[in-house]
Amino acid sequence: MGVLNVTPDSFSDGGEFIAPEQALIRARAMIADGVDIIDIGAESTRPYKGATPVTAADELARLKPVLAGLVALGVPVSIDSMKAEVVAFALDQGAGMANDVWGLQRDAAMAPLIAARGVPVIVMHNRDSADPAIDIIADMKAFFQHSLDIAATAGIAREKIVLDPGIGFGKTAEQSMIALARLAEFEMFGLPILVGASRKRFIASVSPSEPSGRLAGSIAAHLLAAQRGARIIRTHDVAETLQALRVAHAIESKQ
Repeated sequence: MGVLNVTPDSFSDGGEFIAPEQALIRARAMIADGVDIIDIGAESTRPYKGATPVTAADELARLKPVLAGLVALGVPVSIDSMKAEVVAFALDQGAGMANDVWGLQRDAAMAPLIAARGVPVIVMHNRDSADPAIDIIADMKAFFQHSLDIAATAGIAREKIVLDPGIGFGKTAEQSMIALARLAEFEMFGLPILVGASRKRFIASVSPSEPSGRLAGSIAAHLLAAQRGARIIRTHDVAETLQALRVAHAIESKQ
């Protein structure tokens, strides 16, 4: 899954692809690199440096000039939004998946919308703030169970749900690494797991770096995530990540 941010303030590439023509150039490049899904977002949800909340109207204004052209490229499109109104628009335009960074727990209209449309949904773990004192794995398991209960009540088919541990969201750097290290524990839910560790701040806690300098750390995290059961990797760097995954898979197949 390739990241396409049409925002002015995303933590890693804010402003680079807000112009529709630049967004489509970036999407074509990711397709050439072998991306399977493009995840487009129009609101920065970076959990630090004070991401500014935006209205649904703001998100829609950023998406409308680019979304139809993106869908027309022929690669499945996921809409990264916590607002049901925005997700509904994107699905109307041909997006085929919803990515909710609040796991169906923030907008009460989200779960009924997903159920009615019958599309896959990514349920991400999140917290309003990090608490280093909590058992983060227990918190994540409880959060996921609550999201799954909401989904079941709304009528979302269980096979349409993907779980995302939300690396960097509502977690300390240590907790993000714990979530990755113990990723296999979430297989208890019997659902596919998505991991997006790309350029995240926990990498800098191990090896001081700016987001643009975290490619190697991102690949290390994603390879370990794949070994621990992740089935979807969400990344800014499609070609490099795909090469690493393919090589790791080829080596493992020789055992």
